[in-house]
Amino acid sequence: MKLRMLRPRDLALALRDLARRSPREAEEYLGAHQEQWDHLASVDPQDAADILEAIDKETAADLIVGLGSEVAADVLEEMRHEAAADILEELDPEAAARFVADLPAGEAADIIGALEPEMAEELISFLPIDIEAQISKLLAYPPDSAGGLMSPDPANLPRDITTGEAIEALRRLSEHLENLSYVYVVDESNRLVGVVSFRELVFARPGRALDEVMVPNPVAVRPETDREDVAALIQRYSLLAVPVVDHRGVLIGMVEVDEVLEAIQREATEDIAAMVGAGTEETIYTPVTRSIRSRLPWTAFNLATAFLIALVIAGFEDTIDRVAILAAYMPVVASVGGNSGAQSQAIVIRAMAVDDIPRQWKRRIVLRSLLVGLFIGVTIGALSGAIATAFTQEPRIGLVIGLAAFTNLVVANLAGSGIPLLLDKVGQDPALASNIFMTMITDLVGFGGFLAIATLLL
Repeated sequence: MKLRMLRPRDLALALRDLARRSPREAEEYLGAHQEQWDHLASVDPQDAADILEAIDKETAADLIVGLGSEVAADVLEEMRHEAAADILEELDPEAAARFVADLPAGEAADIIGALEPEMAEELISFLPIDIEAQISKLLAYPPDSAGGLMSPDPANLPRDITTGEAIEALRRLSEHLENLSYVYVVDESNRLVGVVSFRELVFARPGRALDEVMVPNPVAVRPETDREDVAALIQRYSLLAVPVVDHRGVLIGMVEVDEVLEAIQREATEDIAAMVGAGTEETIYTPVTRSIRSRLPWTAFNLATAFLIALVIAGFEDTIDRVAILAAYMPVVASVGGNSGAQSQAIVIRAMAVDDIPRQWKRRIVLRSLLVGLFIGVTIGALSGAIATAFTQEPRIGLVIGLAAFTNLVVANLAGSGIPLLLDKVGQDPALASNIFMTMITDLVGFGGFLAIATLLL
């Protein structure tokens, strides 16, 4: 093994790649070179986190235990929450609590939230009282809310000091606060009254009053605000963070932009999973039994729709017996409709995910989808009819296929845009298995409509 000859940064990258390519070999190397692992984890926790995510969780737990609690916390902080939770579950709760105690409260809450309930309860019981109170408060908020995303210790200063005093206070705060991009200004009751950037403080005259350089009444959110609304505010006002206040306006936390980006990524993956009927909370770390429970109902529903389509096709058995070539062309009509409908559906769900659909535009969206479906339907209908005529030398069969493709494309585009809007109107997640519903409609029209037209014209 030539890894020992590499420079520290090259060694980190080589070990990360080795862990992804050959986990067992990486485990053996790290077990035999504990000093290199200790150094890597202390100077490059990001790559150390990637390595632990790639190898066996029992070995990863042994490597974490061999580190100091602060270094171990740095590595756990860089890991995906579910992966970090898997490692902690290999430890006894008291040992796991030592590492969690050195994490920022927000990260600790996220990782504990990914633990099995029994383990989470035991681990929390071993935490110092003040840390336990902070984490328990964060866990009380839904994970997709501002309260669930926030850091509970934003930099804040009283309004009745000078900028020089503020800078001196920030020097002391910097010992335990990482993010000083924004400094929030509060009154004597800790109510949020303003915000000032670190840059403004540095360039202001030392004797100037803090409330003269602050921006009064900054944009803020409540802890129950949905993560999508938080993301929209951050994007709209180009913020690096947004403060969180309670119903009295008291500053209780801050949501940073990286937390929002991570949350939006999770939202996007949840929408993708929901579109095909997978559980929105399911990941590669989800227990098998929970995955089965979330997927099985939709798979059974999909089976029922498949049998419904089979019954529709069976109703046209005489037509298929009479013109057997129709069986070869049925999937063509269903396929083009399903693809076009999925495109329309994806566009609408993407717009809804970023709250980009004004209420008065919903009818216009459906009309737009109808026009797109009509144009594509005419084009593809004519093209598919011409191809079928050329293959079969039967113009009537080409006409049937062309009309069926046209009809299915129009219906598919209407379904692709209409189903998410309808689900949203009845208070359901617009992405909730919408792909299954749309596929059912396009298959029914694709197969049933095709055979009905064939029965009439042939």
